[in-house]
Amino acid sequence: MMDGEMQDLETLERNLIARVDDAADAAALDEARVAALGKRGVISEKLKSLGRMTPDERKVMGPAINGLKERVAAAIEAKRARLEAAALEERLATEKVDVTLPVRPEPRGRVHPVSQVFEEIAAIFSAMGFDIAEGPDIEDDFHNFTALNFPPDHPARELHDTFFFEPKENGERMLLRTHTSPVQIRTMMSRKPPIRIIIPGRTFRCDSDQTHTPMFHQVEGLVIDRETHMGHLKGTLEAFARAFFEVDAVRTRFRPHFFPFTEPSAEMDVGYERVGNEIRIGTGAKWMEILGCGMVHPNVLRNCGLDPDEYQGFAFGMGVDRLAMLKYGIPDLRDFFTADARWLEHYGFDPLDQPSLWAGLSR
Repeated sequence: MMDGEMQDLETLERNLIARVDDAADAAALDEARVAALGKRGVISEKLKSLGRMTPDERKVMGPAINGLKERVAAAIEAKRARLEAAALEERLATEKVDVTLPVRPEPRGRVHPVSQVFEEIAAIFSAMGFDIAEGPDIEDDFHNFTALNFPPDHPARELHDTFFFEPKENGERMLLRTHTSPVQIRTMMSRKPPIRIIIPGRTFRCDSDQTHTPMFHQVEGLVIDRETHMGHLKGTLEAFARAFFEVDAVRTRFRPHFFPFTEPSAEMDVGYERVGNEIRIGTGAKWMEILGCGMVHPNVLRNCGLDPDEYQGFAFGMGVDRLAMLKYGIPDLRDFFTADARWLEHYGFDPLDQPSLWAGLSR
């Protein structure tokens, strides 16, 4: 009886290996594998039949069936290797690359200096505990002028300074904001003190020359609390100047000035010297104005529903474009808006180098 079973195994082996050899692709080979070695494959069924045999029969048939399983599995793997090699040869024959052509450089974007300076300023003031606030570019007269203590006849309201829209039916004219200060008003009217924010954004004025453009960028700051004074303002801005210009010490002076929305008001100068075409901040005997600041005017607090006898605050504002020119040696403001890829390649920044105080603002 075992002789007949051994012959059956030999015949089964020839049939299974023939089916493996005839497999034309990976799918056909997998079907042959399942038919032979799957849970219900013929070899698996043979192995299950060992339990019904006598001990003497198992001693003979066990090694024979396991040997069959190993040989069929080896045949399947060998066929799989031949199919993969054939597929690779076919790909190599059909997929060709002309290595004589020059390599096209990968496109690489650059961060605009204005965006870079925005990020640097945000990193500095975020470390001081300031939040970032934003508001609309199109404003009304109240938020842009009236609430900020601008008199009705102030020259900034005239057409030569402000972009006005056509009047509405009620006579009100919307406008492109001339500063980011309206966001200060919106914040004070919607949040209770303490307030500590910076406001980055675009602003618009009718002006255009080497150092002025009709659209430019500002960052303003606002702090409102029960106890604030000029000492807090001065310390905040001096810390900012040291961090932004990345110097250990910076000479500053605060000159009296006038702004409708602050009282007292001042302009902040930093000491510098010119070495060739380079401007070095922190050394030298010359002075350069970089921002305006002051204590929030009591009328502004009242217009926002805050009691000036209970709350005080300070505010400051700086031109981002001008700071970028000063820090990175850019001679003409108008080039910021020419969309010249060569200019951006020269003055732009690596997008992977995110400004941070611990790693350095500009690397």
